Formats: sequence, C-alpha cells, structure tokens
Amino acid sequence: MSRPVTLFTGQWADLSFEEICELASDMGYDGLEIASWGDHFDLEAGATDPSYIEDRKKILEDNDLEVWTIGTHIIGQCVAARYDRRLDNFAPGEIAGEPQKISDWAIEQMKYAPKAAANMGCDVITGFTGSPIWKFFYSFPQTTEEMVEEGFNRVRELWDPIFDEFDKHGVKFALEVHPTEIAFDYYTTEKLLETFERRKALGINFDPSHLIWQGVTPHLMIRDFPERIYHVHMKDAAVTLDGRAGILGSHIEFGDPRRGWNFRSLGHGDVNFEDIIRELNEIGYSGPLSVEWEDTGMDREYGAREALEFVREVDFAPSSLSFDEAMKEE
Repeated sequence: MSRPVTLFTGQWADLSFEEICELASDMGYDGLEIASWGDHFDLEAGATDPSYIEDRKKILEDNDLEVWTIGTHIIGQCVAARYDRRLDNFAPGEIAGEPQKISDWAIEQMKYAPKAAANMGCDVITGFTGSPIWKFFYSFPQTTEEMVEEGFNRVRELWDPIFDEFDKHGVKFALEVHPTEIAFDYYTTEKLLETFERRKALGINFDPSHLIWQGVTPHLMIRDFPERIYHVHMKDAAVTLDGRAGILGSHIEFGDPRRGWNFRSLGHGDVNFEDIIRELNEIGYSGPLSVEWEDTGMDREYGAREALEFVREVDFAPSSLSFDEAMKEE
C-alpha cells in the first residue's frame, strides 16, 4: 500500500498558492491539504465561482499535484468557541470584537465549505469546531455536569445545520482532536460522537501530536474509532518533562526548551509511527498521510523535505499472507 503524501499548507500561508505549489512539487509531495486562509483557498469563491475552481485546479495540475482535502481550522474554530479577542485574528477585520457576527460569519463560511470541496473533487474537510467550554477543563471554579452537557449540546446546535450541507454534497468533516476543541482527548471524542448520535458527517482527523503530550496513546484512537478515521495528519511532538516543566506549558512560547513538550519535525519526537501505520493498515485506511510541519527549532523547508522522506519510509504495506503460509506442505 502506497498512500499519497500531502503537505498541509496552513503553516505556509505566508506564501502564495502558486509558490507553495511550486515548492511542494519540487520537494516531491503527491499533493496538498489546502488551507482556507492566506490566499490558498477561498471557500465562498470555491462554492460559487467555477472560474476560481478552474484556476486552483490548473495551478495544481501545472505542478503535478493532487488534492484530497480542504482545511478549515481557523474558520471552524470561530463557530462555537467562547469569544475572546484572539478570535479577531481569524475573522474579517470589520467584525472584530463582535462575537455573534464572528460566529455567524464562520457558520456561513462552513456552509460554503462542502460545496467548495466537492467542486475541487474532495470528499473530506479537516478542521476545528471550537468549544464554548474549553476554559472549564480544570474544574475550579467547579464545572458542573450541566455546564458540560450544555457545551456539547451547544456545539451540536451550531454544527448540525452545517453538517446538513455536508450531507447534501457527500462530504465528511474530520475534526482534529485538539486542545481548545470540544473533543480534545479520547473520552471527549467519544462523548462528541455520542452527542451527534454518531452522525456519519462527523469523523476524526487523526493527529498524534496533540495526544502524545496529554498521555493518550495515539494509535488507540485508530483502533477504537476505526470507522471515523477520515483523514490523517503526520505530526510529531517531544515530551521533555524535567521535574520543573509541566504539560500545561507554563505560558511559555512554543519552541522554548523550558517547556514540558514541543512539536517536532517527523521522527524527532516521541510518537510511535510504526504503531500508527499498523493500525491504519488494520482498518484499511488508504487516504492521504498529510504532513503538518511544525518545529521552531528546524529550518522549515529542510524539515518538510526530511518529513516527506520519513513518511515514505514508515508507510509500509500490510502482509498479503500469513507468515507461516509458506511452510504448508503442497
């Protein structure tokens, strides 16, 4: 099995779409997971303007790249997140500081997303949902069960109409299980799927880097939610607890060696990718392995090239026969 290896463009939004396509092609990637920020992909234009789709496809074709997935992380975050001024960085400037307008804008954009993805030939959208209760993850002041239930139900109230559009266009949403989301670990993922009555529009963008530092064994998410693994991020993290640092980060910026953990380029952290590939083989996942490159201690282009080679090396095919079959007598 040779899965396509893609590059998520979210961390490359300082480059134009043409520039990241040229660079990814030169590196040897099979395609892109295109982020819907910077100038890489406009959801509304993708849903309403055929010429825009033709333009994006031509740029990809000129660089011998394909696309399987559109990323909507920063827009989706604005749908259900409890407002603080950091969200102003994700929304249009004219609605900065207006929580309801930000949420309304994000909902409208996310309703454009599945049609835009379908127009590009994609059937999966990755992203975030936001969470109205993330700030309550530590129960002091006390977080009641009612508050938690209200939070999950509020996410369903906001996202069900969006998922109706996903169903209409035959597209699935792969939530990246991630801190600040309504589902940020194993049990919150389980609860979210139950809250949505396991609606098929909602699945998982599996990313081990956000699980390993929480103490969650990443590949168990694949084993226990096999039918919900809609997309896979290849991303690493190193846990460096030294007796001083903790897993909550100490309000220290990413990359600082005093932190208890940091994202690392693939193969330079603690994620066991062999276990992940074995589980993906077991469930028959044949979709893209998307490199989300983040490592403040390494040159970005060097790291992305090295990461591609790492993925190609680790992505082994499952066996097509039993190991002792060759010992059978004819």
